[in-house]
Amino acid sequence: MLSHTAIAMSGGIDSLVAAAILKEQGQSLLALHFLNGYESGISPLTLGGAEANGEEQARRALQPLADRLGIPLFIIDLRTEFQKQVVDYFVTTYGSGKTPNPCLVCNPTIKFDILMIKARELGADRMATGHYARIEMAEDGRRRLLRGVDPQKEQSYFLSRLTQRQLAVALLPLGGMTKEQTRHFARRRGLVPATAQESQDVCFIKSGNYGDFLAQQPRFVPQAGTIEDLRGRIIGHHQGLHGFTIGQRRGINCPAAEPYYVVRLEPQRNCLIVGTKKDLLTSKCRVDQINWIAPPPQGPLQVMTRVRYRHQAVPSRLIPLGADRAELLFENPEAAVTPGQGAVFYAGEEVLGGGWIE
Repeated sequence: MLSHTAIAMSGGIDSLVAAAILKEQGQSLLALHFLNGYESGISPLTLGGAEANGEEQARRALQPLADRLGIPLFIIDLRTEFQKQVVDYFVTTYGSGKTPNPCLVCNPTIKFDILMIKARELGADRMATGHYARIEMAEDGRRRLLRGVDPQKEQSYFLSRLTQRQLAVALLPLGGMTKEQTRHFARRRGLVPATAQESQDVCFIKSGNYGDFLAQQPRFVPQAGTIEDLRGRIIGHHQGLHGFTIGQRRGINCPAAEPYYVVRLEPQRNCLIVGTKKDLLTSKCRVDQINWIAPPPQGPLQVMTRVRYRHQAVPSRLIPLGADRAELLFENPEAAVTPGQGAVFYAGEEVLGGGWIE
């Protein structure tokens, strides 16, 4: 039986070039585009309703790209699944006073799980994406997840929650390329993406305004509360903790000799705790629900840790506290280590694993 590879096609240049590379390698490709329900902006599309038809919009935009490559295009409706797995997680996490990272959830639960199941139903046994990261097979047969070669674009952080089973079916054609090489590849072959925009950190919020998005979600009720300094003095009021994250300066609006930054959120009291820039520093944190890609460590381990995507990995000592929990001790105090974000551990180029910052 002929083996097929599915390519998750968004319409951007990365997935388009990834598809073209695989096509030139002689692979039998299927292009899959999944609807998340937020193609038109903040409000989700009504399932089966008369609002803008996401499938028709996607097909108009993507069919010319698929035709240009000579591959079939399938539009997969995952609006219900995306809402439950990604958007509800996003809203709930903000509601608990933490800062979510939806890409870390979407990749293992949507792209490499639910979408992969759909791909198998169409005859594909692998899933390719336009991520800038690499996968290699170790001598023992397990998959190693490695950084992409482009230090400005590499996206291994976002794939750190993939399991060995998922990595075994993943193809990442752009891992060995820089973004400029991707653009050059597209220009030489006359490949024009459906959208010129770079992929966003949160793809389902088109405006970039998280507060507006959250305020429009069912069952999310922003509550005003107090702003306190580290000595417990009330110095102001906020309109909802969802508008803030640790390290944020904008929006506090409390005059002081030094600028205030968000140091902590206390959802039980609906209180925002602020301090000066030096108060953001911490020497340690705990990490929960760790997904180990490499074999789990049996004792303390020296690692390089990224505590958010736009963060330079820093030297840390990882102390296991069980199968999927650990304490991280930073070699030098780190600023704005944020509960709810992902901490990802590296040894050189290899991703060892990653979990959620408590």
